Amino acid sequence: MYAIFMTGGKQYKVSAGDVLRIEKIEGDVGEEKKLENVIAFSDADGSLKTGTPYLDATVNVTITGTGKGEKVIIFKFKSKKDYRKKQGHRQPYTEIEVDNFTIDGKDVGVKPEKPKEEKKEEPVAEETEAPAEEKKKPSKAKRKKDEALDALKEEIERIEASAEEKKAEEAEEEAKEAAIEEKPAKEKAAKKAKAEAAEEAKEEAAEEAEEEAAEDAIEEKPAKAKKTKDEPKADEADFSKMTKAGLTAKLDELGVKYLKSAKKEDLIELLKDAGSK
Repeated sequence: MYAIFMTGGKQYKVSAGDVLRIEKIEGDVGEEKKLENVIAFSDADGSLKTGTPYLDATVNVTITGTGKGEKVIIFKFKSKKDYRKKQGHRQPYTEIEVDNFTIDGKDVGVKPEKPKEEKKEEPVAEETEAPAEEKKKPSKAKRKKDEALDALKEEIERIEASAEEKKAEEAEEEAKEAAIEEKPAKEKAAKKAKAEAAEEAKEEAAEEAEEEAAEDAIEEKPAKAKKTKDEPKADEADFSKMTKAGLTAKLDELGVKYLKSAKKEDLIELLKDAGSK
């Protein structure tokens, strides 16, 4: 029983239990896959079925490994053109093991069991210490290689230590720069807050002064009114001190008629009446 299928542009003839390498397919090691494009299938009786172009069948396989083939050198050359190009290529492949076949929805073919390997007990050889003279000393090339490796390790450790120190210094510098940049901002905020507080205090003082001035004006107004009420009129005070000739002159200015033979007290009364009108 065998099947012929096509994958990666190539045809393969396989039976159950065969292990072969095909062009790379997607999948991990241990994963089961079903490969289609079966061209022909021969059952146990030897009858051969062919597809047009493919049969309704699959080859059931398990991925056993992946890798790359041997390197192929590609060399290009052009004479008299100074052109040379060399490159290598390793074709990737997938290694599969054929489990069985599925044809017309039925699984056929059984993978033959692998014979168990018998473990042979090897005789234990008696260990004998070789004399000191027979022990091989490391070659000069190996010693040089070991010394070079040790020097390389030390250099790598030194570079890593210097990189860590540099990183710490950069972090410290960044912190200092951040503190320097933050300080003016804090001072500016403090000055602004101080100015706002001074402005508020100034406004409060102005409001208090206005309130006190208003209260003083309210208290002063009745006293002023009282004082003006109690004080005698300037004209009344002056009338008693004025002479009769002054009183008559004043009456003439006001256009008040009077008798020339009137007494001073009568003239003062006339002036008071004229002033009240």
